[in-house]
Amino acid sequence: MFALIQSFLHIDVTLIQWAHAYGSYIYVILFLIIFCETGLVVTPFLPGDSLLFAVGALASTGQFLDLKMIIPLLMLAATLGDSLNFFIGKKWGRKLFEKENVLLKRKYLTATEDFFARKGKWAVSLARFFPITRTIAPFFAGLSGMLYKRFITLSVIGTIVWVNLFAISGYYFGQIEMVQKNFTLLVMGIIVFSLLPFIISALRAYLAKSRKAS
Repeated sequence: MFALIQSFLHIDVTLIQWAHAYGSYIYVILFLIIFCETGLVVTPFLPGDSLLFAVGALASTGQFLDLKMIIPLLMLAATLGDSLNFFIGKKWGRKLFEKENVLLKRKYLTATEDFFARKGKWAVSLARFFPITRTIAPFFAGLSGMLYKRFITLSVIGTIVWVNLFAISGYYFGQIEMVQKNFTLLVMGIIVFSLLPFIISALRAYLAKSRKAS
């Protein structure tokens, strides 16, 4: 597990190693990571924002990845992943959360339900920018009985913005020397920033519980 975390924190180095080891198959690997991160409710721990940024930065070197190829490929991966997750939620729904475990925690479902309640119809699109929520949101959309036509429209809108925003940002910022020298810190910053809504939500819940206890 520690090695996995290390590979995600040093995602730029990991991507270069994969590119050397697997050549053009790195496109398949990246497709599968984004597909699983969005399509399987049990894999919210896979990198999303940081991976897209790193992919853009690697593409800026002109050695391993073509940005014009990788952006549509990863948009397809995210869209297909969302659709799979939607139909899993529609078919099995709450049954998967009846027995809580380290991956399927009821608090994740509760947080996503709250997210949907606050963000309304745009929740599917906005969920793209929040780790864990973007993995569970399609599942919850299917579980809640949302029409697939409406879901996939919102999913595609969110996907286009999400993939392009992080990949293109990585492409241009990745060429800056200071960014190259502090890439790991930047990745950690992206992860922390992405998790900030959950940290704030957890802090509010803790403070509210403390007030009730007192």
